[in-house]
Amino acid sequence: MSEMIEESLEGIRVLVSLIFLCYSSWSDYKTREVNNKVWVLFAPLALALTLSELLLYRVSDLPLYAICFGLTAAFAIVLFYAGGFGGADAKALMCLALAMPFYPEKLFMLVPVETSPITKNFFPISVFSNSVLFAAFTAIAMLFYNLIWRLRTHEELFEGDHKNESIGKKILVLITGYKVSVRKLKEKWHVYPMEDTEENWENKPKRKLVIMPKDEGRTEIVERIDAAVRSGAIPDRVWATPGLPMLIFILAGLIATLLFGDIVWICIRIVL
Repeated sequence: MSEMIEESLEGIRVLVSLIFLCYSSWSDYKTREVNNKVWVLFAPLALALTLSELLLYRVSDLPLYAICFGLTAAFAIVLFYAGGFGGADAKALMCLALAMPFYPEKLFMLVPVETSPITKNFFPISVFSNSVLFAAFTAIAMLFYNLIWRLRTHEELFEGDHKNESIGKKILVLITGYKVSVRKLKEKWHVYPMEDTEENWENKPKRKLVIMPKDEGRTEIVERIDAAVRSGAIPDRVWATPGLPMLIFILAGLIATLLFGDIVWICIRIVL
């Protein structure tokens, strides 16, 4: 009976995590924003469910639970301030650490999952690892898109001032962005310009690539680009990035980790 209750609590934690991440992913896709009420509801519910299970059946795992949450929270906060994560992405990972610090072995005991030590004891880190892997596939798709565009249009990928940019910058732009017209840049608010203009000593607009575009100053940058295009100083196709909804990849990472385990770990095991 007690084992059945433990399995039920584990199943509820998985279901709650999937429901909240499904909703936040949908919201992220539609508006590129997630209401903070989602995390205000998710966090205490996740904490209550996990603490109930641990206090009833696995009190000895409480210190590891605290360590898992602390490491995940620190990791998410560092990524957020480094610009690699949005606020909603960091909150989602922290809430996941509250809800599912460990792999739910009892619930998936019949599924042949490759549970690495990280997956077993620091489940959210494996979820993040898988989500990054899925997001990386979009980089490959973006690169092929740009190469096909180059072959189809016979236009240069980098012209004018962009030719003087570093190889590293050009590669990052090729795998994260594509060229759009200024009209589309103005219409699609979730598309961020990956270039900006500044006046040079001749009072002419000078183009420069921007690797990590942000919400702050987006309107001003678009206005500068628009003015430069209307004046004929630069062509009407500029580099931009769609601002990928990372929460969708976190949801995919959660599902993949539940069903298959840590994909990166599996790949390393196969190679070695």
